[in-house]
Amino acid sequence: MIALVDCNNFYVECERLFQPRLSNKPVVVLSNNDGCIVSRSNEVKQLGIPMGIPVFQARDELLFEGVEMFSSNYALYGDMSARIIATLRQFTSAIEVYSIDESFIELPKDKDKDKDRKAHCHHIKETVKKWTGLPVSIGIGMTKSLAKLANKVAKKYTSGVFDLVNHPRHEKVLDYIPVGDVWGIGKRYTEKLNQHGIETVYQLTRADDKWIQKHLTITGLRIVMELRGIPCLPLELTPSPKKSIGRSRSFGRSVTKIEDLKQALAMHVTSAAKVLREEGSVASCMQVVVETNPFVEPYHGKHITAKFETPTASTPAMIKCAHEGLMRIYREGESYTRAGIYLTDLCSENAIQASLFCEPNTERSRDVMEVVDKLMVRFGRHKIKWASEGLKQKWAMRQAHLSQRYTTKWDEILKVGV
Repeated sequence: MIALVDCNNFYVECERLFQPRLSNKPVVVLSNNDGCIVSRSNEVKQLGIPMGIPVFQARDELLFEGVEMFSSNYALYGDMSARIIATLRQFTSAIEVYSIDESFIELPKDKDKDKDRKAHCHHIKETVKKWTGLPVSIGIGMTKSLAKLANKVAKKYTSGVFDLVNHPRHEKVLDYIPVGDVWGIGKRYTEKLNQHGIETVYQLTRADDKWIQKHLTITGLRIVMELRGIPCLPLELTPSPKKSIGRSRSFGRSVTKIEDLKQALAMHVTSAAKVLREEGSVASCMQVVVETNPFVEPYHGKHITAKFETPTASTPAMIKCAHEGLMRIYREGESYTRAGIYLTDLCSENAIQASLFCEPNTERSRDVMEVVDKLMVRFGRHKIKWASEGLKQKWAMRQAHLSQRYTTKWDEILKVGV
């Protein structure tokens, strides 16, 4: 039996945790550069303000309703997510961290009785709230897909825990949930299913297997089998190595100078290369992307792909490659609004296919990067930098409503007055 533990309005609740004055008030958290709404409190949902809407479109209503706005505080959210996961590990070692605010856990075999299972999940919910201060909902099912649906019900209609296993009205519950709410069924498949008279989850579970495979592929058939209670998606206790790594971000203001673009690319490369080394992987190819505002004519968006002579995880080598690629696609006089890099064709560092004509000193490079990574862990990410990242980044992301990093930065720790 699988349970999905999902944090309620996670970004918003992280902000409320350290600012009690926000309790029961409408709150939204904004995306990069304060562009769109990415998290809403229940009070904002009741106002009818949709998720993902650009801030400039909803600004008048946000101000009129007195909605508190916050920039995304990823340092705070990441640390609180880690605390929740650490709490869940007190109950089980079989845990799959699905996203920053969602985790699948395997329930103990001795909790096979409905009453015991539900009581156990209520205990988990209460412990997470007590230890971290954050509310969660828990959905229980025989499969991951059913646990996901149960969690939706738990959020909307129950006290925070809903058990679909042996539920007396199992079919009625599934017949109440729209097929578009199924994990893995997107908008296009939802429209196709609706056209064929399949509007609820229960109707989907009754569909013919051959028809499902024809219209939704083998992946869709696995989803339907999961909805029938047949496990097809096992818990991924150890995340599989990434097949590609990307880093891309819009600028806080338009950029025209190539020096600023080089700084941005160097920063993206540094971040991506660190993840690459943590996974014990190397990259064979890199794609460099720059673009101007897509809503302003004339639009200029270019990308170029370069292949390393030997797969690498060396930050200096990758920065050099990114800058060389930029020189080939940069157009003087353009106002760029975004830049990024993508590392592809990844493989294990123990399976490098060396070039016949190039024999780099990979051992020396690996030793240098190991020292740099250890320094960053010991003294912090921003205590040591590659010179090409620049000291003052005028193009940096706009965060006009950023709260304090209460749990990760000493000079921003919460102060309590008496």
